[in-house]
Amino acid sequence: MRYASLGSGSAGNALVVEHGAAAVLIDCGLSIRQVERRSASLGFDPASLTALLVTHEHDDHISGVAALARRFGIPVYLSAGTRRAAGEQRLAMLPRIHEFCPGIPFAIGPFTILPVIVPHDASEPCQFIIATAARRLGILTDLGHLTPYVEHHFTGLDALHLEFNHDPGLLERSVYPPGLRARIAGPYGHLSNAQAEQLLRRLDQHQLRWLTAAHLSEKTNTPTHVEDCLQRVLAAHVEYHIATRALASPWFDLDLA
Repeated sequence: MRYASLGSGSAGNALVVEHGAAAVLIDCGLSIRQVERRSASLGFDPASLTALLVTHEHDDHISGVAALARRFGIPVYLSAGTRRAAGEQRLAMLPRIHEFCPGIPFAIGPFTILPVIVPHDASEPCQFIIATAARRLGILTDLGHLTPYVEHHFTGLDALHLEFNHDPGLLERSVYPPGLRARIAGPYGHLSNAQAEQLLRRLDQHQLRWLTAAHLSEKTNTPTHVEDCLQRVLAAHVEYHIATRALASPWFDLDLA
């Protein structure tokens, strides 16, 4: 199994996971042109996607879902709450749509998908554990605080795509209005660098091969702040990458020794 970020941040999110002939895309907050251009840089054809999974209804995660699904005939999987909140207009004329139940695993080809409910200011938002027979990848962004339920499911992974949204000091000094600052830092907003670091200290990293830092704010975080956290908390054998909003990452192969 391998994965790559096509974009991560408030401008649009999309993450592709591939295993053999099967591939799933988690979220699509990008235009079709962006998806095609960034996929081409990876040697990946979005027409080969098996499914499109949606974490929640915010535009940076769902704005491109319907167009991409219609273009290539891709089935879309999302929670009932996300479907209701997104509305029929944003999900118009989808080729196929499937509702999953948070906490109940389901299969897509060789993948077993576990939707994990998270605290975020959306309707029934979920993040995912994606597993094959041999490997487990966690996708964990867009949550305002850590919960025992989240920590339980996201330990002992082979790879983790984890939100490092903001540095609290930079957020407090930012030009954002007070209400937006409170929303971002609140219990249903986004993980700070400190919260992400706290989670990594609690997780079992023995199996962890890759850590991708995700959903960095352009205005209230920097790669240097995130790298300082990662160097403090990651085990020596773990390799890391900081995902960006404008470029695809490399492929991260969980099966390489």
